Amino acid sequence: MKELTIFIDNREIKVLEGTTILEAAKKAGIEVPTLCYYKDLNPTGNCGVCVVEVEGVDTFKRACITQVENNRKYNTNTRKVMDARKAVVELILSNHPNDCLKCIRNQNCELQTLAADLGIREFPFERFDKDMPIDKKGVIIRDSNKCIQCGRCIKACQDIQTVNAIDFVNRGYETKLGTFMDLPLNDTTCTNCGQCVAVCPVGALYERDDTSAVWAAINDPTKHVVVQEAPAVRVAIGEEFGMPEGTVSSGKMHTALRRMGFDRVFDTNFTADLTIMEEGTEVVNKIATAFKTGEIGKNLPVITSCSPGWIKFMETFFPNLREHISTAKSPQQMFGPLAKTYYAEQEKIDPKNIVSVSIMPCTAKKFEAARPEMNSSGYQDVDYVLTTREFGRMIKEAGIDFKNLPEEEADELMGFYTGAATIFGATGGVMEAALRTVWFVLTGKEMENYDIKLVRGMETGIKEGVVEIPLKEEIAKDLGIKVLPAKVAVAHGLSNARILLTKVAAQLKEKGQSEYHFIEIMACPGGCVGGGGQPYACEYAARARRAEGLYKEDKDITKVRASHNNPMITKIYKDFLEKPNSHKAHKLLHTKYVDRSDLV
Repeated sequence: MKELTIFIDNREIKVLEGTTILEAAKKAGIEVPTLCYYKDLNPTGNCGVCVVEVEGVDTFKRACITQVENNRKYNTNTRKVMDARKAVVELILSNHPNDCLKCIRNQNCELQTLAADLGIREFPFERFDKDMPIDKKGVIIRDSNKCIQCGRCIKACQDIQTVNAIDFVNRGYETKLGTFMDLPLNDTTCTNCGQCVAVCPVGALYERDDTSAVWAAINDPTKHVVVQEAPAVRVAIGEEFGMPEGTVSSGKMHTALRRMGFDRVFDTNFTADLTIMEEGTEVVNKIATAFKTGEIGKNLPVITSCSPGWIKFMETFFPNLREHISTAKSPQQMFGPLAKTYYAEQEKIDPKNIVSVSIMPCTAKKFEAARPEMNSSGYQDVDYVLTTREFGRMIKEAGIDFKNLPEEEADELMGFYTGAATIFGATGGVMEAALRTVWFVLTGKEMENYDIKLVRGMETGIKEGVVEIPLKEEIAKDLGIKVLPAKVAVAHGLSNARILLTKVAAQLKEKGQSEYHFIEIMACPGGCVGGGGQPYACEYAARARRAEGLYKEDKDITKVRASHNNPMITKIYKDFLEKPNSHKAHKLLHTKYVDRSDLV
């Protein structure tokens, strides 16, 4: 690619052809303010905040969408440029609600920060309010009054996730963020993944806040409140307190929860290990049935079921593939019924007095917990779901100095976990964890190297490969093969899921079987580390650093690295569940799916 010479604020720099003014300025160490721009989304230039002067051009150019030209001079901080940016922001503020103190994004709002940086202290334009109703029906709240029409949420929903639940409607002054037929977001194709929330720069989109209800339960002396925390939370919660992305904060997280007043601090990683036992057994059984009966297309592939955003996407766009989805519940929803059955029985607590709380990186987990089928304990299995952001706010409310907390372990009964469980939070992690146990079941031996690199990383949206599994003698004889060439695939982000599932559906229709044995799908780019409930400003590079933290805990911190070697998993089967995929396990830990294609 051709190298260009340009001048920014009288500084000569070299850049490659195709570089935008914004990228060139960043390379030169010059900060050009932005509002609609987001690194991992295609730029639109909607807001006009990033304008710069170009020598020889009469009009300002928007730095995020304008490519540099050889030997051109660009000025980013003249008085005219700064006044133009200030005017743009003042116009946005003229019809933006002036309620910063009670806004969910107070002190974490890009518009608020930008106004302060530009020195805006007064509103020169006449204010006018939109006075539009707030959509509060689902777990994602939509406040169109606060929308600044940057378009980030639309790009995330349409380009990254291909869900197309939201778009701009109307024209001119009447333009607003809307849905088909102006329906509540909950009644559309929305999967509740929260990627729109993750990129919204203001408080126009946010998750339903359950912190008050959780505080009320903690402070109710008649309630016994137990809590679980997802693997991806431990490598993100520290960001809320100024710690580097990917910092492993498991011990501090457990300590904080005890100091907040939870009666028992468990860990979702325990039921992630349990998920591997249930889902891994299901995969082995399906493979055996497929090879023995010859009905490969009926039994394979088996597709993971841990991501509720992916599950709702499947139910909406690919309901004909429901029989290929593992019936194993997600780790969150396995923990819920066990808290009100197994744990209640062990501790002799009336389950009606148990309040089960989960802390998740995911907004869709709130929707999942409220699904009508999630009551196999006889009660709602998970009562409240908090996002990582809500958890951070509660820690601050409690006045806890998170950075300086000592490290504590989770309570052992449902808190001991393996490295296989902790990598659930990264794309490819469920696949890798499952293969560690499937390998053991099929070969009778532990893997020599637990690190299965072919399913790791964010570099590609779809990863695939073959794992050659040498079968132990009795299984080889039963299946008629000595080595199982297990074809696996991993997709993260729903646009990639759509590509992979379209291919699988076509293979099943045309050939009667798919080339894959086992598939992992996560709704969010990067997996749960990039969930819609994680700390804001989560660019892909940050998600990758969080994933590195999980792999560090797997290899350097946990005592055991394979789910089938978790002694507390052995105990729960011995004392309560009998064996993987038993009748009791199916009643409590497995589920079914519905057809939502009428939403399309």
